[in-house]
Amino acid sequence: MKRPHQPQSATSLPRAPRDDASARSRRYLIMMAIRMVCFLLMVLITPYGWQTWLFGIAAILLPYIAVVNANNSEDLGSSAQNPERALPSAATAPKPAPADSTVIRIEENKSPGRSEPGGDG
Repeated sequence: MKRPHQPQSATSLPRAPRDDASARSRRYLIMMAIRMVCFLLMVLITPYGWQTWLFGIAAILLPYIAVVNANNSEDLGSSAQNPERALPSAATAPKPAPADSTVIRIEENKSPGRSEPGGDG
């Protein structure tokens, strides 16, 4: 059996589900902390002006963004290679040599499990 041209690399495998879930939870908590800061700044900054509206809009929109971001897994965009696709395809017949070639090429194909004629197997 031939080996694939490029072996499957451990770095091309997707992230473990446990690590992916913890990373998504961490991102969600960070975004919720930013939302709390925006909410506090919206209430505490005086006089009320454009900054108040900016912090208010951020406090309203950040939960939606955090939930959508937390529900998206990182392995969707990964370039992990399917191991079955890395296997070589079925054997193909060799290309015939041009008719005017002086080189004679003989190829022997052995099938696994079959014994040679006149052999001991």
